[in-house]
Amino acid sequence: MTRSEPAPAAPAPPLLREDRGAVALLRLNRPAARNALSEALIDALAAEFAAIADDRSVRAVVLAAAGPVFSAGHDLKEMTARRADPDRGRAYFADILGRCSAMMQAIVRLPQPVVAAVEGTATAAGAQLVASCDLAVAGAEARFCTPGVHIGLFCSTPMVPLSRNLARKHAMEMLLLGEMIAAENAARMGLVNRVVPPGDAEAEALRMAGIVASKSPLTLKIGKKAFYEQLEMPLSDAYAHASRVMVENMLARDAEEGIGAFVEKRAPEWRGE
Repeated sequence: MTRSEPAPAAPAPPLLREDRGAVALLRLNRPAARNALSEALIDALAAEFAAIADDRSVRAVVLAAAGPVFSAGHDLKEMTARRADPDRGRAYFADILGRCSAMMQAIVRLPQPVVAAVEGTATAAGAQLVASCDLAVAGAEARFCTPGVHIGLFCSTPMVPLSRNLARKHAMEMLLLGEMIAAENAARMGLVNRVVPPGDAEAEALRMAGIVASKSPLTLKIGKKAFYEQLEMPLSDAYAHASRVMVENMLARDAEEGIGAFVEKRAPEWRGE
């Protein structure tokens, strides 16, 4: 009689979620692959953002990573394997880049603010992921880079959020030189909000997310949406749009409650209405 072999362990999920009160903590979970954005990880992020968007119990999100690297960008091994396709990978490349771009846009469109917590390096699409978040905290030893020019592949999709967060010459410096940017310089350039001691990025991101989560969820939803909408408008159109938004916001129950609480010197009770 032979001893049966143990069943192989199930592969670890590429993304982990832990709810901390009103804050959803999402953790990239491919440390052995430097948290490269594989098909599975991109799809897992997209699915979680879709679930969180409709979850009234979640008021803020923190995006962190397992291991010493935040994210090395796209999984180039996975992509390179598709060069053997009859079309040399054209259809696959279009599909995976489209799915990744949709996932990045889901962060911007998410009603809840998203805070990135970055330790280690965030390169290429990993830097794109940071730039797509509403806020970002970096450990002092974190580094950022869009190194595509070194391998003949301009970081065109990371360019989109970078050019919307950084001054043009700062964005072009990252894209054209492909050099590593230190955390302090990333803060100076506008890629991250603040720099904290090494290892403290997640704790600070959770602290910031906790502050955000204490506000009216309706106000956060209205404000985040309006912020990104007005960025794409001429000045006069932006003011007109913001005024319309503010009128509707003023008529909301939470704004009435918040103003009343301020006048009466008491804590407001938010209902998200």
